[in-house]
Amino acid sequence: MTVLVVSFVSIVLYNKFNRTAENNTSLSNQQIIYQVAANLEYYIRSMTTVFASVEAQIQSTGELPNDLLNERLNTIFNTREDLVTIGLFSDTGQRMTSIPSTYMRSNTHLTSQNWFLSAIENPNHLSFSVPHVQNLFKGKYKWVVSMSKGIKLKTANGEEIKAVLLVDANFKMIDDLSRSVKLGQKGYAYIIDDSAGNIIYHPQQQLIYAGLKYENVEQALKYTYGSYLDNSTGVDRLITIQTVNNVGWKIVGVSYMDEIVTTRKEISAFLLWLLLAVMIFVLLITLYMSAKISQPIKRLEKSMQLVERGNFDIHIPIRRDDEVGRLSRRFNLMVNRIRELMNQNIHEQEAKRKSELEVLQSQIHPHFLYNTLNSVVRLAGTGKNEDVITMITSLSKFFRISLSKGEHFILVADELEHIRNYLIIQKMRYKNKFEYAIEAEEEALTCRTLKLILQPLVENAIYHGIEPSADEGFIRISARIIEGKLCLQVKDDGLGIAPDKLKELLTTDASHDSEGAGVGIGLRNVHERIRLNYGEEYGLQFESEREEGTVVSLWLPCLQEGVEP
Repeated sequence: MTVLVVSFVSIVLYNKFNRTAENNTSLSNQQIIYQVAANLEYYIRSMTTVFASVEAQIQSTGELPNDLLNERLNTIFNTREDLVTIGLFSDTGQRMTSIPSTYMRSNTHLTSQNWFLSAIENPNHLSFSVPHVQNLFKGKYKWVVSMSKGIKLKTANGEEIKAVLLVDANFKMIDDLSRSVKLGQKGYAYIIDDSAGNIIYHPQQQLIYAGLKYENVEQALKYTYGSYLDNSTGVDRLITIQTVNNVGWKIVGVSYMDEIVTTRKEISAFLLWLLLAVMIFVLLITLYMSAKISQPIKRLEKSMQLVERGNFDIHIPIRRDDEVGRLSRRFNLMVNRIRELMNQNIHEQEAKRKSELEVLQSQIHPHFLYNTLNSVVRLAGTGKNEDVITMITSLSKFFRISLSKGEHFILVADELEHIRNYLIIQKMRYKNKFEYAIEAEEEALTCRTLKLILQPLVENAIYHGIEPSADEGFIRISARIIEGKLCLQVKDDGLGIAPDKLKELLTTDASHDSEGAGVGIGLRNVHERIRLNYGEEYGLQFESEREEGTVVSLWLPCLQEGVEP
């Protein structure tokens, strides 16, 4: 749209400049021609004044020739460099007086010359001749414009005679005035006689006389002043006319349209460059404004794409208070609200999962209690009272620690004591199928841990490692501080776990393994409880080889009593 507007304005300006250039050229030509005509009129008036002065001197003189008259005419003659001849002739062509007073040529045909005939035919009227070579006197042949007038003189005896007064002005003055006219690079001006259409002056006079150049004088004679287009010579030209008063001459100015076209081309080139510069400028401004407007929108779009990919840790800086700024502010509020809801949902899910794990953990005890009581009944039936006392005592301590006054975190020492009672009971149930050992560093005993996280590991070692084995087994339980972390470890020398089963032990599908449902349920629950409470960097780690045994490392943060996870 901007380009169309600029193009339209450029076309309008081009047409306007084009018309203005033509009008200015026509007006300029008219002014030049008018000025030339004014100068020529001024020159003619000055020559008329000289003619009148000469006539007055002659009329005030009596008999001719007269030395006083000659002296006065000489004075007038010498005041003007452009005067060529002052002459007074009778109506029969006889010289009465003249300046210069040199010898006249005999074959001048004076009475048949135009200036003489014009004076005789129009007495008391000042006539101007066309330029011609003055040939009255020997040795002087200058181009002149003759002013002539038929006058009457009174002799001493009162007789009135007819005479012709002649004043020749050097044509060089008119030639200089006309030659100085410049209408463009090729234009010029020429002078024509209004009465007969004769060309009085032309800068290429020789070509006119030779017929090599043509001027449409007939068309020029139709105008008194003004301008018109002419193509009579096959070239488009602008003709300007101005009439010189009193003498009946016309100044004709000629200028060539191709020069105006050149000006038009220059204007076109200038407008083209101007259009190009304006378009580039407008384009840069448009790009800049578009970038300023679209940049916040693109930033907002990019932020929305990040939200679509699940990244809610973004915040759009607000630098403006317009529609985009208000939209960005609303977007930030929306993302913050979504982030709060997601965190709230995560906490609720974690709490729900913890509750589920605790419920699952509590379901273990009834089964264990049922099996233990069956063992007690069997021992009592066989009369092994001491074993019954030991098992009941261990069961009592086992449940006391399991309760722990409802606490979810206990000392490592209590957790190890809990697992010791569990091992005592299980060893008696499995008729000394395995031995065990519990080792702990003093610093590790005072650390806090989740309650009842060793029992599933030991239970898994007994059920799936030692019980299927034909040999007696050994379970070693240790507690150490390694690189600032608490490591609880359960190591058995049972059958071990196959590598493919080991990789899937903590996955959901492993809990439904065909070799034994619930093989990994307890382990996975412990693993999830640790990660829910302490983070993703903690949990279970397995090392196992078939027929060699299994080592389960349980990594926890090293938290002393009184420090909450």
